[in-house]
Amino acid sequence: MSGTVPYRPKAGEIPTSPGVYRFRDAERRVLYVGKAKNLRARLSNYFAPLHTLHERTRRMVTTAASVEWTVVRSDVEALQLEITWINEWKPPFNVRFKDDKSYPYLVVTLGDEAPRAMVSRKRGIPGAKYFGPYPKVWAVSETLEILTKLFPIRTCKDSDYRRAMASGKPCFAGQIGRCFGPCSGKVTIEEHRQNVDRFVAFMQNQDTAILGDLEREMREAAAAQDYETAARRRDQLQAAREFFEKSAMVLGEKVDLDVFGIDHDELQAAVQMFAVRGGRVRGVRSWTVDKELDVPLGELVDVVLQNAYADDLRPPGEVVVPVLPDDAEAVEAWLAEHAGRKVRLRAAQRGDKAALLATAEQNAKQNLMLYKTRRSADFTTRSRALEDIQEALGMADAPLRIECYDVSHLSGTNIVASMVVFEDGLPRKDQYRRFTIPSSTDDTDSIHQVLTRRLAYLRDTGEPTADAADDPSVVVAGSGAGVAADPTDAEAVVEPARRKKFAYPPNLLVVDGGQPQVAAAERALRESGVEGIYLCGIAKRLEEIWTPESDFPVILPRNSDALFLFQRIRDEAHRFAITHQRQRRKRDIGTVLAEIPGLGPARVKELLRHFGSVARLKGATPSEIAEVKGIGPVLAETVHGHLQTVRAPAPR
Repeated sequence: MSGTVPYRPKAGEIPTSPGVYRFRDAERRVLYVGKAKNLRARLSNYFAPLHTLHERTRRMVTTAASVEWTVVRSDVEALQLEITWINEWKPPFNVRFKDDKSYPYLVVTLGDEAPRAMVSRKRGIPGAKYFGPYPKVWAVSETLEILTKLFPIRTCKDSDYRRAMASGKPCFAGQIGRCFGPCSGKVTIEEHRQNVDRFVAFMQNQDTAILGDLEREMREAAAAQDYETAARRRDQLQAAREFFEKSAMVLGEKVDLDVFGIDHDELQAAVQMFAVRGGRVRGVRSWTVDKELDVPLGELVDVVLQNAYADDLRPPGEVVVPVLPDDAEAVEAWLAEHAGRKVRLRAAQRGDKAALLATAEQNAKQNLMLYKTRRSADFTTRSRALEDIQEALGMADAPLRIECYDVSHLSGTNIVASMVVFEDGLPRKDQYRRFTIPSSTDDTDSIHQVLTRRLAYLRDTGEPTADAADDPSVVVAGSGAGVAADPTDAEAVVEPARRKKFAYPPNLLVVDGGQPQVAAAERALRESGVEGIYLCGIAKRLEEIWTPESDFPVILPRNSDALFLFQRIRDEAHRFAITHQRQRRKRDIGTVLAEIPGLGPARVKELLRHFGSVARLKGATPSEIAEVKGIGPVLAETVHGHLQTVRAPAPR
């Protein structure tokens, strides 16, 4: 029991049966609810030595004061009980997705005497049938307007319907031909119910055979000189065609399924759902969440499905997800019980469904990026984040200027580094800098070199040094030989007169990495003699904040704005370094190969695709070069001979 929490159950107390467990704090508040096929095997993971646990799990376990469990008969019962308890107690450490907005649905109130079709965001109307969700209100309103031409049913409010039935006079919508309920006097309640049944059946199946049926009926009525009926069928046919033209066919006409795309990182997750009915995307829905525990993708899929079908939304016969959860069979059984029919859960690997899944995942990625952008754009949020960083690191003032450094290389070659600048919590791309590193032993040495060169621009007082007019190894963001400045480019070339901004001292230096990288940065800071600058590093795996000469990291709350800002700064530095590394590699390769006679852009592209770099190409034999598509033996000899005599330009 050493090294773990005091409330750990004794050996043999935890059963090996399937069940649901819950952690509670000292006030008996439920902190976390989970399920397991084998309670003993699952709970033993939480009671391992604390130093081996993920930081978020360790925080949950140490916050809790007790653990309880309930044994059930099957995995399906465990899943159902877990959902019930999560909805009842809303534990803070459980992942709970929430809609970005309340999506509109097309609703048919089948429980009414004369069912009504309407647009509503309200869920749980007794006896109602829901179709959607739709991305926008105008989309579902437009769909309803088309379908009421095809299947005339009531659309007026209940109060208008009751008043019209009592007075015997059609409601206003009925008088202008926009409502076709029994109050119009044109149909009985029974006939109206039949129209409603056809409406619902069409929305469920969306069979394009109706186009042929309407066209045949129109021609038959015209041949019988029943022109009034023929005109009605003509209008209905036009409405049906318009309905099917509103969305493109993405799968077969008989395919009904839901597709869930998921994008997530250590702190957040986003979900995009496509509801495909009759081979067409008929509804979309999205979620975002701040994760308290770092859960794997399979567990996220489990939680997503629980949230998606927690209400009365029935799943179709097939549900496509990125990966199958560990308890896929139990999830399928729960979905089947919810749907009243068999439901297949699958992870698409190829074909049209995999392509649609990729589209959903791309949308989820965009939603997550938009969520982060909106969150960081809020002034109050940024201010709170900077204050939290100040408090967490023990700084005298809030870090109004933060510089973050990251190193990028390709298998130890083309080593570069980036410096990104955030002022008042927002990126200052005109002050980004790129560094080239001719040689380095490892990432810590690279960090030391970069910060030594950067800090050389500062005196002890934070003023520019006299000999820091230019450093050829420092590249201004967006600069390059022969490249003109583009005023619309966020990373455009910075004129020499503005390079003095590089000498602005930061309040906080951040490096991408843990203790080794922070130690290297601290050594460079100490050797420079510059004072008044705080230093920290962020380790990606656990999102821990490391400070110099500290044996333990600073742990920020999982959903804190401070941790979110740290992550965004680190990710921006990584993006900028990767971009520079790729650009240098392309430029160096292109410069060398462009000088070889007989090599055009297409052949250069094939050579690079085959060998990956000039260094590997230079080490290849003529016969190996001749294996490349479009390169014959003679040209291979030319390429080999040229590369042996010409040196590649030194990195700048």
